[in-house]
Amino acid sequence: MTQLLELENVKIRFRTKGFVKALLDRDHDPFIEAVCSASMTIGKGETFSLVGESGAGKTTLARSILGLVTPDEGRITFNGKNVLGLNDASFKPIKRDIAMMFQDPVGCLSPRLSVQSIVTEPFNIHGVSIQDTRQKAKELLELVNLPATFLKSYPYQLSGGQARRVGVARALALNPKLIIADEPTAGLDVSVQGEILNLMYRLQQELGISFLVITHNLSVVRHTSDHMAIMYLGRFVETGPTDEIFDNPRHPYTRVLLTSSPEPDPDAPKTRTVLKGEIPSLINRPKGCEFHTRCPEAMDRCRSDAPALRQIGENHYISCFLEE
Repeated sequence: MTQLLELENVKIRFRTKGFVKALLDRDHDPFIEAVCSASMTIGKGETFSLVGESGAGKTTLARSILGLVTPDEGRITFNGKNVLGLNDASFKPIKRDIAMMFQDPVGCLSPRLSVQSIVTEPFNIHGVSIQDTRQKAKELLELVNLPATFLKSYPYQLSGGQARRVGVARALALNPKLIIADEPTAGLDVSVQGEILNLMYRLQQELGISFLVITHNLSVVRHTSDHMAIMYLGRFVETGPTDEIFDNPRHPYTRVLLTSSPEPDPDAPKTRTVLKGEIPSLINRPKGCEFHTRCPEAMDRCRSDAPALRQIGENHYISCFLEE
């Protein structure tokens, strides 16, 4: 499969103190690492999912692809072109090929704009002229199964599912090659979640769009993704084909996440593992393996040495000493 997006050892740091404050505190490294050496690839027409607890760095990594956050190290290649270091003028054409579906389906829509203005807004931002604005907006709504009667509606008049469809229509306006979907089913009823996922699948099959999905919902990952990565404290602990990870999770954290997913069968055996303790602070990362403070299988070595991400199968990587 032809690669569309490739991230190589992307590292993102944020300053925690101003220069003067750090100088007074004699703090030589007033930074936290939000993303630690993340590497991944997304092929054309493929869906890749980022999974992890809140604060793991998923959205920060996605924002770096959009140019909203500048990595301190690493390389981001989109459609064969390195996008890091580009100025705004050079990066703008690339932004036309990357669209975003935001987490809050209603909150991401301007309350002062009608649906017609919302879905055609990308044309104004990128200076793309269209002959018939209403007709183009109507065509975009048809792609997401909304009638033209919604063109004059405002966000407060939409349900969560309708607002999500409007957000998808806006993302499709400029025919992007990649759509980043941040919690695409958040806040939606189960039946509406299924409709949105079916919509995304249909659009992918018809238009060949790639998706980067950020989610806590493992059912979404299982049924939509080709590949996935598990993040913990800004680091990938396991990456690989989705089916392989679900059928044979190798990292203890992955196994905990999968057993925590609700089981609809009341007669199914109870195999849930509950993690002890809280997520460590990014300011005070644990030594060794960062998961050892909560890991039910931690060894003495885990408390002092940090495991490297190593390959254990075709496109399957894991960061854990248990595999050795």
